[in-house]
Amino acid sequence: MAEPATPVAFGHRAPQPRDPRAAAPRPTVSRRREVSHASARSLLMTVLGEYVLPRDRPVWTSMLVDVLGVLDVEEKSARQALARSSAEGWLVSERVGRRVRWSLTPPGRRLLTEGAERIYEFGRAGLSWDGRWLMLIVSVPEAKRDLRHRLRTRLTWAGFGSPVAGVWVSPDPSRQREAQQIVAELGLDAQAMSFTAAYGEVGEQESMVARSWDLSELTDRYEDFIDRFTGLRPAGGRPALRAQTELVHEWRRFPFLDPRLPAELLPTEWSGAKAAELFHRKHVDWRPEAQRYWDGLLEKEEKA
Repeated sequence: MAEPATPVAFGHRAPQPRDPRAAAPRPTVSRRREVSHASARSLLMTVLGEYVLPRDRPVWTSMLVDVLGVLDVEEKSARQALARSSAEGWLVSERVGRRVRWSLTPPGRRLLTEGAERIYEFGRAGLSWDGRWLMLIVSVPEAKRDLRHRLRTRLTWAGFGSPVAGVWVSPDPSRQREAQQIVAELGLDAQAMSFTAAYGEVGEQESMVARSWDLSELTDRYEDFIDRFTGLRPAGGRPALRAQTELVHEWRRFPFLDPRLPAELLPTEWSGAKAAELFHRKHVDWRPEAQRYWDGLLEKEEKA
């Protein structure tokens, strides 16, 4: 259920490890604020991936507008999201009398299928680690800020962290081919170098991890997700559809934010593991009723 836009890359700032006894209270995320600021187009892609993709059936404009309305998207914004998605090639419209219905295009189906696989597999199994690191050394002159930004965005998207300027690390040596492709496409392969090795005796590995990835910020995001959905118990089809859609919509961000470090490099009682267990359990629990409600809406629209 990937969104057809540049993914949100995980920040690579270099924070120092926090003392939990001195940590400031984590700010509470307002559910209403979160929903109201979610883009209609992004929510539309979540709806398409969760309900339209599994069915080989077109969907009427009125139904998509109504379902987005359940998610607090105004009708004008919903229609604009449909128009934009069509213009970008993810949807195709068909006029039937005075009504219009929408179907996924082959590129749209591929996009959502790849996204669904990423979302539903994310967090299911921990990664085994043999202690080896992949280190990539590539520097970009300060004057080429756009190129530096593109390199940073693509490497963080691939799960790399940067402990110091010009150095990128990953506990997954299989990422070497992906790193090679990134630097080649950016024209930086001639000056790039890579190594695979275990961490040495100088310095502490934990400190390098803290400098490379902002796990404290990611922890806050996972805790917000846990707080939001743990006590949510929708009663009825419409609330189930809303809860299920919001659950998937929020979860779809984490594959872009989480570098997926092995357990040996994560804090004890890692919030990401708790959030993953919550997501998969709630998704299984809420899915049947949400899908039944969607099918009921389809039948109602067909009779209209």
